[in-house]
Amino acid sequence: MTSLRKLGQSGLEVFPLALGGNVFGWTADQTQSFAVLDAYTAAGGNFVDTADSYSAWIEGNHGGESETIIGRWIKERGNRSDIVVATKVSQHPDFKGLSAANIRAAADASLKRLGTDYIDLYYTHFDQPEVPVEEIIGALDELVKAGKVRQIGASNISAERLKASLEFSEREGLARYVALQPHYNLVSRDTYEGELQALAERAGLAAVPYYALASGFLTGKYRPGATVDSARAEGAAKHLATERGQKVLAALDEVARAHHAEVATVALAWLAAQPTVVAPIASARTVEQLPALLAVARLRLTDDEIGRLTEASA
Repeated sequence: MTSLRKLGQSGLEVFPLALGGNVFGWTADQTQSFAVLDAYTAAGGNFVDTADSYSAWIEGNHGGESETIIGRWIKERGNRSDIVVATKVSQHPDFKGLSAANIRAAADASLKRLGTDYIDLYYTHFDQPEVPVEEIIGALDELVKAGKVRQIGASNISAERLKASLEFSEREGLARYVALQPHYNLVSRDTYEGELQALAERAGLAAVPYYALASGFLTGKYRPGATVDSARAEGAAKHLATERGQKVLAALDEVARAHHAEVATVALAWLAAQPTVVAPIASARTVEQLPALLAVARLRLTDDEIGRLTEASA
């Protein structure tokens, strides 16, 4: 059994791979989604990440499809207390932004779709700099005090706004961010490393990076001349054209061979070894895609291997 990791100072304990719910109701229908969720939890997984806006970008969808599927699955399996559910506010078409009134209304809508009376980890999805941090934290604190949310986190936020939020929480004794969800992977390091990562480390925040596999590029399936059938193929394939992308693939191949591991597992293991990172997020459309992701829980890279990948991705 894989040991769980502490999520910052939250008291929550999570599997070292968060299962991304962005594909549920998008490229995975309810049956496929249930199968993936079942396989993930059967392997010891307990950390499911979604957002109220998934997947509003699909024609005919309205947003909240992913939460609805997760909620139905939890109800059918009767496993609510075993699952750490993370969702986000600010991007649902009906609940845009981070005003206090919107945060309250969006949280109630998420709770209804998830079929639960509490959210384990509630993130601000995209910061809204024109809304004072006092208003955002005040609204989130209300949700915590009401028992609707256990812990709070932030995604897509600047170091400056994060610092102001943490200082306000501490000064007023209100709910404080425990987790940060940055865009971070081997081919996108400047989206987190530097000021934001340093602040997270000082503040004891847990990082739960999204795009951990760069839309699939870091699975190694995108190669010169290869055609990949994926809704995200265009985003992933652009990395092939860069020198950094090619160097990273070469280094990943080498380390993967040494461990008889999949390229995706090695890319996630590099991420999991970075300061502050507790659990990278990766999604699986099919059960067959899961083993390479779950294997991150067991793969330990040597310092030399981590160094080689870090150098290749510089």
